[in-house]
This record gives sequence, structure tokens and C-alpha cells, in this order.
Amino acid sequence: MTSGVGALWSHRSALRILVRRDLAVKYQQSVLGYLWSLIEPLGTGAIYFFVFGVLYARDTTRNLGDAADSYPLFLITGVFAWMWTSSALSEATNALTGQARLITTMNMPRQLFPIGRVAGRVAEYAAGLPILVAVAIAYAAYGRVQIGWSVLVLPLAIAVQGTLLVGLALLLSAANVLMRDVERFMRLVIRVLFYATPIIYPLSLVRGSDLPGWVKAGYELNPLVGIFQLHHAVWYPDEFPEARLLATTVAGSVLVLAAGWWAFRRLEPAVLKEL
Repeated sequence: MTSGVGALWSHRSALRILVRRDLAVKYQQSVLGYLWSLIEPLGTGAIYFFVFGVLYARDTTRNLGDAADSYPLFLITGVFAWMWTSSALSEATNALTGQARLITTMNMPRQLFPIGRVAGRVAEYAAGLPILVAVAIAYAAYGRVQIGWSVLVLPLAIAVQGTLLVGLALLLSAANVLMRDVERFMRLVIRVLFYATPIIYPLSLVRGSDLPGWVKAGYELNPLVGIFQLHHAVWYPDEFPEARLLATTVAGSVLVLAAGWWAFRRLEPAVLKEL
């Protein structure tokens, strides 16, 4: 793995080119271009705000704690991070099958292709950060959010989430070449993960529910749970995951990265033969 990381670093310029090409191709025939990376999460956030912030405002407010007076900020913080997750997983799954000719003719580490999809989506996420900051400042001006040291949690959240997504991208991209059902299966998994992760609702709602203890324990084994707690903790320090959940999240993300890297290297000869 160490030698593989060194090879990736030596080809970092190729990774930049892949990311720029993917972004250019994605928006080349679009009038609004990169604005779609902002419009989509904001539109999604508006829909969920109407449902949970307007229609079910009483139940939502009762469970939000410190975020009760700034639910739109809580909501779009999770939705922006989720768009990075869902887009990265969807596009990384076919990162190899969709670039077969390029992969089989160029002499560079094949891991660059799924990693490039994850890096491209983090660029879109970064484009939305000014909007999050602007909304947070607006709420802070009215005293509904206290902006302080907790903003330093954001780099940690991005680093852990990137680690997890790279591992999943490596695993899914290689598996999809050998079993094309993986791409279709991931569409269902992504939908399930959205509601099985505290994105539009607080983690306290799950912990305070009547679910069996083993279900709650299994729920928190999902690394995305701790990752989204970190994202929310940027504006709401009380949402910062406790030591046990944070350790589970970091360890789980690193384990997924190692497993994804190992699986990609083991499957690479079969993948190249199939391509």
C-alpha cells in the first residue's frame, strides 16, 4: 500500500487532469454550469424543510435541541455533505467501466480513476461552503448560532469522509467490472443510507426512540453516522460525537480504506482482463 500511495503521488498531475476533465464534461452543455452543484442540494434542502420544518414543525423542533431555531442551517449542512457522498459513490461505481479504453491504454495507477471521481465531488462540495458560511453568519447575527472554535471540526469531517469514500470507491469500482449488478444495487443502498444516517434529523432522535438496543448499536457502527455528526458539530458543538462514536467512525473509515485498497489490488488483474 505504501508503494501504491507513492505511485499515486507521482501521478498527482494526472489526477488533477482527470478531475478537471470530469467536471468539464459533466457541465459542458449546461447553461448554468457549476451552479447546478449548488442548486441541487439547495432544492433538496428546501423540499425537506417544507416537510419537516413546516408541515411537521412541532415534532421536528422538539427533537432538534440547539438547532431548533436554525433548522435550515442544520438541514443544508447535512444535505451538502450527503450530495458529496451520494454523487461520489454513484459515479465511482462506474469509474472503470465508463473509461475502459483510457484505463487499458494509459500507463498509470488505475486507482486514480475512482479516486478522481471522489476528488471531483469534493470540489463541488467546497463550492457550496460559502453558502453554508453565509447562512451560518446570518443566524449568528440573530443570536441563533454561536460560531466559535467548532468550525475547526470541518477539516476533520472532510478528511474522515474522504477516507471512507475513497475506500468505498476503490471497492465498488472494481467489483462493478466483474458484477454489473453492483451499480444497480448501489442505487438502492444510497437511498437507504440517506434515511439511515442523521442528515435531516438529529442522532438524539434515534437514541431516544423505542428501537431495540442492538439496533441502536448497529446503527452507530455506520461510519457515516459519526461523519455527519462532525459536520453538524461545526455549527452545533453539542452534536460533536463522543469518544466512542468518534473512535468507531475513524477506525471504520480507515478499515474501509484498507479493505478497498486491498480488494482493488487483488481484483486488478481480473478487472483489466474483463475491460
